[in-house]
Order: sequence, then structure tokens, then C-alpha cells
Amino acid sequence: MAKWGQGDPRWIVEEREDGTNVNNWHWTERDATSWSKGKLREFLVGIVVENEAGRCQISELKQVEGEASCSSRKGKLIFFYEWNIKLGWKGIIKESGVKHKGLIEIPNLSEENEVDDTEVNVSKKKGDGDILKDLMKTAGTAKVREALGDYLKALKTEFTMGMILPTKATATQELTIKKKLSENTLQTQVPLGVRIPTIALHMTELFDTAVERLYSIFTVKDLVQKFSKSPAILEAEKGGKFQMFDGNITGEYIELLTNEKIVMKWRCRNWPEEHYATVILNFVPALGQTELQLDCKGVPVCKEENMKFCWQKQHFEEIKGLLQLTTLNG
Repeated sequence: MAKWGQGDPRWIVEEREDGTNVNNWHWTERDATSWSKGKLREFLVGIVVENEAGRCQISELKQVEGEASCSSRKGKLIFFYEWNIKLGWKGIIKESGVKHKGLIEIPNLSEENEVDDTEVNVSKKKGDGDILKDLMKTAGTAKVREALGDYLKALKTEFTMGMILPTKATATQELTIKKKLSENTLQTQVPLGVRIPTIALHMTELFDTAVERLYSIFTVKDLVQKFSKSPAILEAEKGGKFQMFDGNITGEYIELLTNEKIVMKWRCRNWPEEHYATVILNFVPALGQTELQLDCKGVPVCKEENMKFCWQKQHFEEIKGLLQLTTLNG
């Protein structure tokens, strides 16, 4: 497989102000390596399998070596990925309470093999506990392959958003669909003279923590980096900028009321250029807990499910994991 950046330059279309990839004819290429490493960690770490004899959990991503990319030519997407992955797992035998650790090795996840045929090797440190190893070999392996399938699905959908540019035909279809959408749920913003069909979202989540703690998780750089498991840039003040998840999410703080409310301009990297949604977070105390009320306005219609996934999986669930870890280490 060719290394990223080593393609024939005659066939690579650069992003230029005076050039357009008409009808997706030219070869375009996007590096998915960094994005993939984050997604593999997200989908694999935390997997739990359990039976009457024991309970096991994948606790860490020890190694992920390889690369991934996506290319587009004549309106078709071509995927290249090749990964060597090592995971750490730990388990406990219910009857005795004895704990054991081991490794999971995936030596070759690539486009040449189906996910169900991908080799998954399970090993355990010396000593008893084969019952846990067997659990990981059966139920654990099945869940690992399922997670790898989820990664590939995200690679082929979420990551590739925007790679296939709309042609005149698809633009006409989108316009027809847009006219049919209900005016009660559809809003239209006009950045840079381009009308983008958008939608509003509302989500709520209950957290077992004080409002001050939850507010700080969204405004303190170290805490943001812990729950997002990636470097972050954070200027938690009016007009301040933020960047999270390896640059996949960027924006600006519009309003901050300490322990009460945060208003942000917010966008994903694969959204239409210069298009931002407005995200409003309201922190509501509730008997030792905090209810987080999320309102998003201006989300591109085609990104609705991605937006829900981002907040539910990458924010809410990860923050709850961080809160549990903090409590245990208390």
C-alpha cells in the first residue's frame, strides 16, 4: 500500500481558490491516520464481556501502528487501511475475586480481509485464570470484531463527509428535498452566500456530580483533555477559541455564566466551510446531581445523527467515565 503523501502529484487535486473538482472527476486523497487512531481507541477501549464465572474489560490501547486514507476518483471512494493493534485487558474471577491481565493482538486489520476473518489473538499472563482467557477468546473476540466493524463504518461515512462534491443533479435533488422539509423544524443559515438546510436538536443528560464539577469539565483544559482523550486548546472566556478531538471540533465561546450556562459557536471539521452551529449548555442542579440541557441550532441536516453520536458517545458517556474514575481514585 502506498504511503500517505506519495501519490503521483499529477493526479492529486490541491485545494485552490481558482480550482474546482468538477463532478468529482479528479483524484483527491485524505489522510485518515490520526482520525482512525482516535476512533479505534474510542470503539475498543472499555469493551466489557461477562458470564457467570467472570468479568473482563479491555482497559487500554497499548499499540496502534499503521495508516489509513481515503481517495476519491470519478465520484467513487477508495479506502486503504492497514493496522497492527495491541490491547490490554483485565478480568476478575467472580467466585475467588482473583484478578488477571492479558493482551489482545490484531496483527493485520486491512481492506484485504473481511472484519469477520480478521485475526484476533488473546493471551494471558502466567498463572491460573484460563476461564477468563476463554471468555475473551469467545465473547471478547466477537465484541472486538464488532467494534472494528463500527470503526470501518465510521471511516466510510463520518470521515468521508464532503469528499464527494455535489453535482448539478444532486444539487437539484437536495433543493427538492429541502422544499419538502417542515418549516417548524428546519432553519436556514446563509454563510458565504450558500444556503445550507439545518435542523435544531435538544438533548438532556443527568450526571452524578455537583454543578460546579460538571461546569469545570467543559471549561478547564486538563479536564477536557481527560474526557476527550486528546490534546485541546481552550480559552474559556467570551470570544475565546477552542479546539478539541485533534482539531475535529472547533469554535468560539459566545457567553459563559459560571455554573449556569455556556453558549458556543461550534463546528465539525467535515461541515461546509465556515458553517457553525450554536450550542447552548444549561446546567441545572437536581438533588446532588446535575441535569445538562443541550440545545443545538444550525446543525446541517445531513449531520444530525453524527451530532447526536458526538454528544452522546464522545461527550456524555466519556464525561461519566471520567467522573467515575475520579470518584474511585478519590
